[in-house]
Amino acid sequence: MAIKWLAKKKRLAKKLDQTKWAPFWTVPKKYGPGKKIHPGRHTTIKRSWKRTRTRA
Repeated sequence: MAIKWLAKKKRLAKKLDQTKWAPFWTVPKKYGPGKKIHPGRHTTIKRSWKRTRTRA
């Protein structure tokens, strides 16, 4: 599909943004100072383009 509709592009952009890691400053905010946890562990939606479909 060479030409994508704008609405579909917006939906795909939202899905792309949801799969990113949480910001690094949220780790001490959530778990307390001195805790070393990867920010990707408390990202809300974990999705890979290979594993699951988006239905966007």
